[in-house]
Amino acid sequence: MCVGKCTRIVGPCLLTLGMLSIVANILLLFPGWAWKYLADGHITKQAKAVPGIWGGGITVLLAATHITAMGWRCAGCSDCGTRRNAFLSVVLSKLALLGSAACFIMSGVGLTNGPLCLISIQTKNYLYDWSFWSTCLEPVGIVTWNICLFSILLLISAAEMVLASLQIINGCFGCLCGFCDGK
Repeated sequence: MCVGKCTRIVGPCLLTLGMLSIVANILLLFPGWAWKYLADGHITKQAKAVPGIWGGGITVLLAATHITAMGWRCAGCSDCGTRRNAFLSVVLSKLALLGSAACFIMSGVGLTNGPLCLISIQTKNYLYDWSFWSTCLEPVGIVTWNICLFSILLLISAAEMVLASLQIINGCFGCLCGFCDGK
């Protein structure tokens, strides 16, 4: 596969994943669709740090926008598809890789630590012992909410790391060889 075709696949995939990461992290801030827990400060540190917004979201979207534009050789840009833009995509992809890695780590910690609930779960293996899930009465369904959304963030950020790594390699080929479209 040539460099240009690869960017046309990686860019839109990263755009989609970046948006999904932002949405998943926003949902983490509102357990049970309620605002009061955020207002009361009854949200975990990992959710309040919003790694899905800045790590898996904004940094990935910056790279994805550039990669997509470069892959489709935006009409208003005379130097799209050049080695200089390939180098910029490598730099932005490295930033996306770091952001998604930070999101992955913080989501893993958030998943391991568990949610905040009004009745504390006093076990370290709450993920495996479903009987403890019902002891957290408020917010309703917070354990499932946290597990699902942090797991989604883990999967999204893992996919982002793979795609950003592929784009780093692809961009290096673009720097060295240029684009092969039409050759």
